[in-house]
Amino acid sequence: MPTHPHAAGSINLRPAAREDIPEILALIKELAAYEREPEAAVATAAQLERALFGHPANDGKGAGVAECVMGEIVGEDGEARVEGMALFFHNFSTWTGKPGIYLEDLFVRPAARGHGLGKALLLHLAKLAVERGCGRLEWAVLDWNAPAIGFYKSLGAVGLDEWTINRVTGATLEKLASESRH
Repeated sequence: MPTHPHAAGSINLRPAAREDIPEILALIKELAAYEREPEAAVATAAQLERALFGHPANDGKGAGVAECVMGEIVGEDGEARVEGMALFFHNFSTWTGKPGIYLEDLFVRPAARGHGLGKALLLHLAKLAVERGCGRLEWAVLDWNAPAIGFYKSLGAVGLDEWTINRVTGATLEKLASESRH
């Protein structure tokens, strides 16, 4: 990832550290509010820490089930401030026989948009996908989010209109699990 730049407006990308958990949670809550579901963001710091870094006794290298890249923009004072993130994990395609990267959350604070941070984060994930031998980089976007859809299309992303996302959560998930014989 780029080293820490000092020129105002410069972008810095870096892997998330445990110390970033409060900032990541704040970004998640801001994203949930932007997506019109602020009450749905209920993850705790402990859950996020375990997902990203595994057990706190670990050294934090590859121990979690997800990864996060922090996006910083250097201000006029020369200080880098977190203005966005990309939180992702690996999935697997049986058809290609390769892993993929699934981008769970890409978020840039509204005041920081237009500086290239979102694009830098996506380009970084594309590079990671290629370096890791992945066959895909994919994500979901809400159908009403025209600015995001336009942004993704400008980068060459293709919407998969023929696929429908399915989800089971909460009581329904518990009910299904209780019906399992194994």
